[in-house]
Amino acid sequence: MNDIRPLRREADYDAALQSIEVYFEDEPTPGSPEADRFDLLALVIADYEARHWAIEPPDAPDILRDQMERRGLKQADLAAVIGSKARASEVLNRRRYLTPKQAWKIHQAWRIPAEALIKPYPLQPARQS
Repeated sequence: MNDIRPLRREADYDAALQSIEVYFEDEPTPGSPEADRFDLLALVIADYEARHWAIEPPDAPDILRDQMERRGLKQADLAAVIGSKARASEVLNRRRYLTPKQAWKIHQAWRIPAEALIKPYPLQPARQS
């Protein structure tokens, strides 16, 4: 385990990936020095990935589009939940945020976590006429 250090460069990251790969083919016995080494490698790899390739969680329009696609729903179905075709369009096109009441209705109807729906996200600028 002495050879495990923080990953500072891409080459360190590549070496750590190579080192951990063997454990996916031959899983170490829990509690063994090999299992401890596996756990430490996984931690430094995850830390490096979080610092260099952080993935932002999806925002409300992305979540709604994904759920609509998965469930075979249309914009009209969203409008039926929040009460307005225009508002559904504005939300999906990032022109307006969901209100807390709308987020709660979607949460109850579609079982999407309400906190994911109320998180602020960038809006599209208003169109110039």
